[in-house]
Amino acid sequence: MSKDTFIKGAMILTVAGFVVKIIGSVNRILLSRLLGGEGTGLYQMAYPIYLLALSISSAGIPVAISIIVAEKLARRDYRGARHVFHISLSMLAATGALFTFLLYIGAGWLVEHQFIRDPRAYYAIAALAPAIFFVTILSSYRGYFQGMQMMTPTAVSQIVEQLIRVVTMITLAYLLIPRGLEYAAAGASFGAGPGAAAGLLVLIYYYWRQRPTFALQMANQPPVRQESSWSIISRIVKLALPVSLANIMLPVVANIDLLIVPARLEAAGYTVEQATELFGYLTGMAVPLINLATILTASLAASLVPAVSEAFTLGNRQQIYQRVATAMRIANLITIPSFVGMWLLATPISQMLYGTANAGPSIAIMSLGIFVLGLHQVTTGVLQGLGHTAIPVMNMILSAGVKVIMSWVLTAMPALGIAGAAWATNADFAVAALLNMYFVRRYVGFVLDWKATLKALLAAGLMGGAVLLSYHSVMSQTLHNSLATLAAILVGGVVYGVVLLLTGGVTERDLSGVPRIGSKLIKILRLIGLMKR
Repeated sequence: MSKDTFIKGAMILTVAGFVVKIIGSVNRILLSRLLGGEGTGLYQMAYPIYLLALSISSAGIPVAISIIVAEKLARRDYRGARHVFHISLSMLAATGALFTFLLYIGAGWLVEHQFIRDPRAYYAIAALAPAIFFVTILSSYRGYFQGMQMMTPTAVSQIVEQLIRVVTMITLAYLLIPRGLEYAAAGASFGAGPGAAAGLLVLIYYYWRQRPTFALQMANQPPVRQESSWSIISRIVKLALPVSLANIMLPVVANIDLLIVPARLEAAGYTVEQATELFGYLTGMAVPLINLATILTASLAASLVPAVSEAFTLGNRQQIYQRVATAMRIANLITIPSFVGMWLLATPISQMLYGTANAGPSIAIMSLGIFVLGLHQVTTGVLQGLGHTAIPVMNMILSAGVKVIMSWVLTAMPALGIAGAAWATNADFAVAALLNMYFVRRYVGFVLDWKATLKALLAAGLMGGAVLLSYHSVMSQTLHNSLATLAAILVGGVVYGVVLLLTGGVTERDLSGVPRIGSKLIKILRLIGLMKR
């Protein structure tokens, strides 16, 4: 294995993210058919508790490990990097075992004290406990490899983890359903454990494969004063705690939405049933599409953390600026056309994916969130790489306050309703992104490249015209929404790519960072005269 450029690393994580999402989508379809609404409800009662326990036990630690490991490697302190990994592994093994025990023992307590209203969910909660131990240890390995800027181990382990998890879930749910829904839901929950164990085995394989090279580097490293174990533990906790708080903020904000939005929709004049339906369109249909469209920017953020940390440790401000500029440009090249395309095709996409056009208005408004959420994710990665992990958390808290106020006011307006809640979510992303941008400019001196952004906007504008023309053309001839939507997306993608190439919005250097197919694309584009150096 060799060190990846941060662009290549982001691409590797993006491909893995899409594969994991596809496997997860298949899983949701099969599991819902096996368990039905009631069995799925039992599973869903257990899973948020598992995610909360996991967030407390390990969230933030991989980011902290990647920052410190990248710093050690920048100084050629290979022994120090290995020491950081061993300490973090010991810490996470201990916390993983503790939270596995607490969740298993606490499952009965949660049911007994009616925090979980349905006692049948006990089995699903208890079945998830072993997964915490494996996932917590696995996060230490992922942080270590990401700090070394090797994203392939993380990507492969994510795919294997998801695949084994889904196979185990479906198999056990199918085998146990004759015994009752509570046992089938528990079988589905238990799948997280074998999945995490399989992902861990993949990472252990990569670790042992990499050991001889790393041992040689340690033997030949220059004399470097070694940091004490206590100092490393202290730094891991200091860096990880804000990231953990940020991860906990996500379900907290989701629960705030649950408390505010349906109630304020009722205040706007909707019935309870109508409010629930509209809330489902926003949170269950529009928001997942936004998250899907920002997989690349999330991957860029993860890849940027060690890359920026390395350059910061070496005092190379120019390299930090270049990496930030490259990441922001790539993010804009993806998020701007995604926003335009989803805005124009919101209702057709809703009909194609969900079998209803009613989610279209929420999707159209939330499409703007793709652009600002992408900015937020990338700038968060930059600030974390600089060691300022607390700043994005404070910005998230401030932006969440804006979201609460806007949701309360706008959602209750009859003229807006659920659109008000969607605009409040966009404002949440935008405020967090703008605050992050301020601090990135303050610490890095970075300002957005407006020339490159305008090229992306021009290409996206022309793409939008092609999308509308092709959709209505195919729709008028076939009267088939899904076919027209897919054709419009395909035509739009081609037009956007061609315009970018003609205007120099994408260069040979950009494509060379794409794993495996980048060099082939360059050759093809040179042959047809579309590639500019």
